This record gives sequence, structure tokens and C-alpha cells, in this order.
Amino acid sequence: MAQIYIGFVDTPGFFAGLIRRTIKQKYIHVVLGLDPYLEEAYSIGRRHPSIPLLAGFEKEDKRKILRAFPDADYMVCSIECSAEQKDFIERELKEAMKGRFSYHYAVLGLPFILMNKPFYQKNHYTCSSYIAKLLEEAGVCKWEKHFSLVTPKDFFEYEDKQKIFEGSLRELTDSVSKAPELKRVPAFLLARPAFAGTAYMKLGYRYIRNLRKRGTDYER
Repeated sequence: MAQIYIGFVDTPGFFAGLIRRTIKQKYIHVVLGLDPYLEEAYSIGRRHPSIPLLAGFEKEDKRKILRAFPDADYMVCSIECSAEQKDFIERELKEAMKGRFSYHYAVLGLPFILMNKPFYQKNHYTCSSYIAKLLEEAGVCKWEKHFSLVTPKDFFEYEDKQKIFEGSLRELTDSVSKAPELKRVPAFLLARPAFAGTAYMKLGYRYIRNLRKRGTDYER
């Protein structure tokens, strides 16, 4: 099996505060990643972290976000999929990136979400509706409602996910520079032991011991 990764983002700001009050949860933005550190992750979101009104399809830049929002918190969860499904998702994301300026944030769709009525304007999405549509097309997730009505809260409550990180964006960003080798660690080794089988736990601990012998600081 392969994994894809959903990053949940909590950033400050007036617009973020409105969304937070509407969906009644801390994390108000979701991104879709191909690796557990979200080094390669995409979303419908701000083209520049400091300008909320300019939004569309973009590759996430954690370091730019960190400069704009030094107190941002992140949670990263993995979802299992087949290798073929992940290949499909990766191709679609990279194809969308080529034409990223043809994608826009679905501002007109926001009132319809509140009214629980499906609404779709071509190439206009919220962060969650784009990911919901793509994962449904890939056969990874199946929603009980139209993709345009899927919110970050639906991803937060999605049962077939496994949390592998929760903390500050600074921690997530620093972990890559401190232990770049961990980018190649299988996702199950990043999970908490309670979620792993005994054999995987032993393998994970052996891997971590080897990293420590080479002077790598492994903290999660």
C-alpha cells in the first residue's frame, strides 16, 4: 500500500476566524501532500500567505507561510491508497499545477455550503472541495454528499486516516532540515506505536536506533 497525506492548517487572521466560527474547529484549511513532511503538497489557497483575496491552485510553501504566520499550527494525517491511486493523484496535481492560474477560489459557493446546497462553478473550488473531488475520482474516498459541500471538518472527522504529526509549523519545517533521511522513512514508522503492529514497531525502533547511531536527531 501507498499513502497520501492530508495537512490540516490553523492560521490566524480575520478571514480564517470567520471560517473557524462557521465550521467550529481549529483547523480551517486542508492541503494534499505526497510525503509526510508536506514538502510536495498542493491546495486551493492563498497565492501569497499575506493576501487572502488572491487565491487559486498552488504548491504549498511552508517556509513562506512560516514567515507570514510564525504561530501557525499543523496536523498531518496519512490515508492509505494503492500505488496506482497515488500515481493518478500525483499526475492530476502536477497537471493542475501547470494550469494553476485557471483555478480560483469558490467564493460564490460559500453561501451554498451554509445552505447545504451543491454548487459548482467550473474550476472554482474551496480547499476541501478540490481535494474531495480528486480523492473521489481516484477511488480513495467516497463522500455521502456532493464534493462542493465537503469542508475541512469532514476531513478532520474522516475515520480512515491516521495522525502522524501535530504541532507547530516551525517543528514540522525544522524536522526536515534536522533529519532529511526521514523523508524516506515509510509512513507507518512515523505513526505512533499504538497504531502500528508489533512487527512494524520493532522494525521502526531498529531504524530509529540506526539513525541515532549516525547522529540524527529523531524526535517524532
